[in-house]
Amino acid sequence: MKLTLLGTGSPIPAADRAGSANLVQVGGHHLLFDCGRGVLMRLAAAGVFPGFLTQLFLTHLHSDHITDFNDVVTTRWAMSPVENPLPVIGPPGTEQFAQHTIEMLRDDIGYRIAHHADLNWQPGVVVAEVLDGIAWESGDVRVIAAPTDHRPVAPTVGYRVEHGGKTIVLAGDTVPCAGLDQLVKGADVYVQTVVRPDLVQMVPSPRFHDVCDYHSSCEQAGTTAARGAVGTLVLTHQVPPPQPGSDREWIDQARGGGFDGEIVFANDLTVVEI
Repeated sequence: MKLTLLGTGSPIPAADRAGSANLVQVGGHHLLFDCGRGVLMRLAAAGVFPGFLTQLFLTHLHSDHITDFNDVVTTRWAMSPVENPLPVIGPPGTEQFAQHTIEMLRDDIGYRIAHHADLNWQPGVVVAEVLDGIAWESGDVRVIAAPTDHRPVAPTVGYRVEHGGKTIVLAGDTVPCAGLDQLVKGADVYVQTVVRPDLVQMVPSPRFHDVCDYHSSCEQAGTTAARGAVGTLVLTHQVPPPQPGSDREWIDQARGGGFDGEIVFANDLTVVEI
């Protein structure tokens, strides 16, 4: 199993970090989790084009995790030599979101069909909505979903990818909760979006302070990882954007949660293989 952290940024723009997106390559499948800003550029850097994607999974419908959904839909459609609908799995509400996106693209769809004689079909999106249980499986690859807690953004889900006795968990945005504990139990790799409350509180903006209410701190991520006997904890979607050379500070805070396993401080295109 190969995990590539495609985008490790947050809603705050950063020159070196694309928006939230993760790629898991396993059993010949290319599984994309979330599709934040710049996802196709990072996919290209990882050697994967939109038409190659086996499945797109959405953890939730917050804008920074779905900003480039329209780009994935359009580019997969325009680059495929035959009809190649994009399969999407996400929490309840995903079907409506996908259809709204198609409607938003309606003018562009018309332009491309009018221009390209061999492009005589509409872009397709096939959606399945999940909240808890098996989300997808093919052969000996299985993806399990469980509800997480990012309220008032709701519903939200995390995913557990299983193959050959190995497990990677993509938690998305969440505070510690029962669903998260269920997902990470015994996982080889646990990917968690994190915030630094100590740095957030230094910014004189109540609106910015609010981000601590519904994201895990580094310490909370460490505690969740320790409670689940996780092998490796990956810190991503760092808020605020980390300063160069500050990796050790974030890792030390996660250690403060009681986790003594491996900790990876993620940058765009960081790879973890198990």
